[in-house]
Amino acid sequence: MKFILNIQLFAHKKGQGSVKNGRDSNPKYLGVKKYDGEVVKAGNIIVRQRGTAFHPGNNMGMGKDHTLFALIDGYVKFERLGKDKKQVSICASK
Repeated sequence: MKFILNIQLFAHKKGQGSVKNGRDSNPKYLGVKKYDGEVVKAGNIIVRQRGTAFHPGNNMGMGKDHTLFALIDGYVKFERLGKDKKQVSICASK
């Protein structure tokens, strides 16, 4: 007489299901870091941005990720150019 032993192993703990929205991206900390009239040193970051919401003016540099930074020591100056363009410059004196 032959016995066929059929053994099935089941989980003894219920597994977790997955969700479509269960993740989040790290914060990017974008925005204006130094405001109009503030004293800055060369190399200070003035604006972190995606694209050119603010354009670099006098004594300003722009990084490859569109970050604006000061090239000289001085004061921050925000200006409007026309209807929709904004520019940031560094003035050596107020």
